[in-house]
Order: sequence, then C-alpha cells, then structure tokens
Amino acid sequence: MSRQRPGFPARPHGNLGRCHAAVQIQETIGVVDVVEFRLESEELGAGPATVVNLYVNGVRLQDLVRRVEQPYADADGEPSLAGEYAGLATGPQLPAEHYLGEPVETWFDDGDTVLLGCVCGSPGCWPLTAHVTVAEDIVTWRDFRNGHRDWDLGSVGPFTFDRRAYEKALRRAYR
Repeated sequence: MSRQRPGFPARPHGNLGRCHAAVQIQETIGVVDVVEFRLESEELGAGPATVVNLYVNGVRLQDLVRRVEQPYADADGEPSLAGEYAGLATGPQLPAEHYLGEPVETWFDDGDTVLLGCVCGSPGCWPLTAHVTVAEDIVTWRDFRNGHRDWDLGSVGPFTFDRRAYEKALRRAYR
C-alpha cells in the first residue's frame, strides 16, 4: 500500500522489486522517491545559462513547491511569486557535493542547502532551501523554506531517496 499526499503525484514503484537494496529501504522507511538532476538551459537575468533542475518522481521541484506556495502568494497579492524559482547555475562554484550534505549555497546557516534560486540567476535573491541529510543508505530532503517569506512549506516533502540511485543520478548530471 502506498501513501499519497494530496496534490502530489503517486510515487512510482517501477523496478523497486528487482533491486534488493531499494526493497530493504522501502521496507524500512516506506516508499522511496526518485530524483533526477537535469542540466537544462534557462533564461536567467544575465542571459541564458545551464542550470541544475531538480525533479522528484518526474515532476520539477518548482512545480511541486508552486502547489503549496500558491495560496500564500495569492494572499500576499503576488500570485506570480509561487514556485518562481530557477535551477542553480552549474560550474565549479556548484560541485556535486552541494547536494550531498556539503552545501556551498546556504541561506539560514543552520545546515540548510539552497536547492533552487531566483530566476534572476542569484541563489540568494529568492532561495528555496531544505535540509539535506545523507545517511548510509538514504538521502532525505526535508524542512523546505523560502528565504524571504514565512510561508508554511511543511507539506513539501520530506522526500527520501535511495542513496546509490541518488548518487548515480548526480554523477549522470555531473559527468
């Protein structure tokens, strides 16, 4: 039996039955999420850039967050702010370790990791942060926050990933 959060797509089970490690994790923590790190071209404030867009269970993180932020942005009279994030620009300033619990971009200085930045290209202008926890078999994203609004993003995540699959997805993007 799978759990499904309102407003979020059902999590895929795909080939989990064929992967012993994923089955063990699934039995221990429940359903395992699937992450993709996609290098995509986006138009940022300074022009086109290659960014790392994050997908959870096949859905862009911006779109997942938009669903939760929209009522707050509407109440603030700024509906276009909901989910208005861009992936972080790639390059030597953003090593893969950033997504493995060693953030190079942080906002709150409490162990948070900036996962998405502003569409202007600056991660600190409009950051979306989460705590990225790396354990032996799993990676978890939890406690999502916006750097400039006190919106309750508690229904975003937590997302739990098989660590080997997570690192493989990260290597694919960073090769």
